[in-house]
Amino acid sequence: MILTTVEGVPGKEIVEHFGLVQGSTVRAKNIGRDIAASLKNVVGGELKGYTELLQEARQEATDRMILQAQQLGANAIVNVRFATSSVSQGAAELFAYGTAVRVQ
Repeated sequence: MILTTVEGVPGKEIVEHFGLVQGSTVRAKNIGRDIAASLKNVVGGELKGYTELLQEARQEATDRMILQAQQLGANAIVNVRFATSSVSQGAAELFAYGTAVRVQ
């Protein structure tokens, strides 16, 4: 599956549009990461636990978006975007979306 953030795939022609595809996941923080994050807030530095959590969430949302595109018969997704939103205290949704197309 070709993924791109632009309107087309360079060097390829879009021959069919399938429409919007999306994938999402909701993740909650955990106590271990919260403790480590609070310590980092004192001394500074990257919050690696949260970085890993967001990477996992981004990958899961992307995988779900790709699965939906494959089920439609697409071989590429253009205009891929990510969005996040707070669902509740300590939980957030990561949402991936784009346009499923067939290119040749």
